[in-house]
Amino acid sequence: MGTAYTPGLKVSPRTIVRKTRRLPLKGQVMVSEGQQVSPDTVVARTEIPGIMQTVRAGEQLGLEPAELKAALRVQVGDKVERNQVLAETRSFFGLFKSEVRTPVAGTVELISERSGHIGVRLPATPIEVTAYIHGKVAEIIPEEGVVVETLAAMVQGIFGVGGERTGEIHMIAKSPDDPLTEDMITPDMAGKVIVGGANVSGTALKKAAEVGCAGVVVGAIIDKDLIDFLGYDIGVAITGQEDINTTLITTEGFGSIRMADRTFKLLSSLQGQLASVNGATQIRAGVIRPEVIVPRVDIGVEDEPQDFGQILDIGSHIRVIREPYFGILGTVTKLPPEPVLIPSGATVRVLEAELSDGRHVTVPRANVEIIEE
Repeated sequence: MGTAYTPGLKVSPRTIVRKTRRLPLKGQVMVSEGQQVSPDTVVARTEIPGIMQTVRAGEQLGLEPAELKAALRVQVGDKVERNQVLAETRSFFGLFKSEVRTPVAGTVELISERSGHIGVRLPATPIEVTAYIHGKVAEIIPEEGVVVETLAAMVQGIFGVGGERTGEIHMIAKSPDDPLTEDMITPDMAGKVIVGGANVSGTALKKAAEVGCAGVVVGAIIDKDLIDFLGYDIGVAITGQEDINTTLITTEGFGSIRMADRTFKLLSSLQGQLASVNGATQIRAGVIRPEVIVPRVDIGVEDEPQDFGQILDIGSHIRVIREPYFGILGTVTKLPPEPVLIPSGATVRVLEAELSDGRHVTVPRANVEIIEE
C-alpha cells in the first residue's frame, strides 16, 4: 500500500504557484487584493533606519554638557549635510572660533544635555519588494506584504546560485545530453534564460555572465567550475545572495548528468516565453528549491489544476537523493509493506525501482523524492 508524501521535485506544465512577498520589517503595501501584477510591480515598500552617528560635541569644544545648548547651531529634527557646523564657540571677543562639524549627512535625532553628544541619524535605506511573477494578488498581509498567485509551468531544480531574475526562455541545446559550451553563447542572448543539456562548462558560465544572460538552466555543473565562477566554495549555507548577475539552476545535480527528458521537453515547449527564475537553495530544514516559473496565460481559469500532494505508488516517478544513486531518476516497481534491514543497520521501509539507466535497485523510501507530474 502506498504512503502519502508531500511532492518532492515539481516539474509540471501547469500548476498553481503562490509566492509570499514579505518585507523584512513593517511598511506599506502598495497593491490591492485581486490586482494583476507583473514581475517588476512594487507590491510593498518600507525603509530601514540609518545608523546613528554620535558626535562628541561637548568634548571637542571643551564644554560641560550643560553648556552645549548655548553653542548649538542645529536643533533636533534638522536635516544636515556632511561637514555642516553643529555647534561653535567664540572667545576673546569673537577673534577665536571653535566648531564641531558633522562627519555625515542625515537628521539630528539626539542632543544630550547629560553627555554633550549630538546624534545624527544617517538617511534611511528604502526597501521595495516586487511581485517576482506575473499573476494576481491573492492575499494582503497588512503592513508586511502580499501573496501573489498564478497558473504556471514550473520546474524545480536540485541546486542553484543567484537571485530572482526574469527573462525569455531560450533553448540552446538540441537534446538533454548536449553540454552548454562557450561558443554556443552569443550577445543576442542578453537578458534571456538560456537552457542547455547535461552540463555547463566554467568558461560558458562566465561567458553567459559577460553577455548578460538572466539565467542558465542545465542538468549539472562540475563543482570546481562553480567555485571558479563564484570565486569561493559555496559550502552548505542557503544560496541566492551571491554577487553575480546571472542565475544558475541545475536540474539534476553536480558533475555531468543529462537533463531529465520530461524537464527538457517542458522547457523546450516554453521557448520564447517570459520566465521568473531564482537560484536560492536550502537543502536542510525548510527546504528551498531553485525554480523556473513561466505563467501560463494561454490557459483559462476554468482549467486551473488542483494541488493535492502526491501518493508514492507503483509507477511513481522519483529521484534518488542519497548516494550511491544520487540524482538518478527512476520509476517505482514495488513497495514492500514490511520494514527491511539495510546495510547501515537500520530497519526501514524501502521501495524497489527501475532507474533511468536500467538498473533495478532497492532504496529506503526516505532517500527518494517524488517528481510531481
